[in-house]
Amino acid sequence: QVQLVESGGGLVQPGGSLRLSCAASGDTLDYYAIGWFRQAPGKDREAVSCMRNVDGSTYYADSTKGRFTISRDNAKNTVYLQMNSLKPEDTAVYYCAAAHIGVGAWTITPVQVICVMEALFGSWGQGTQVTVSS
Repeated sequence: QVQLVESGGGLVQPGGSLRLSCAASGDTLDYYAIGWFRQAPGKDREAVSCMRNVDGSTYYADSTKGRFTISRDNAKNTVYLQMNSLKPEDTAVYYCAAAHIGVGAWTITPVQVICVMEALFGSWGQGTQVTVSS
């Protein structure tokens, strides 16, 4: 089971940027889908972005398209979430999670389907707080 550690959260003004990191250990991420999720106070956890590492396919929630970018550094076994043009409504605890999908049917399943199936994600980081406020 892969272990995940997030970092990079903090306080930023509206319109600012942050880059979250998700460092993995215990396994290579080659056959995983990595998701970034967030949970704001009083709200359900929601998927923000996902990447299927075997082919690089990505998914973004409508609220983050054009502002957030998910990427991966294979050498560092780390996944990033670059967040630009941040808004107060982006304030939440952000989690990265990993779903081991192997090389079977999940490799041709649309990434947005994988991303909303939280039960697939067996490994979760501890979360990092992102606060967007002036």
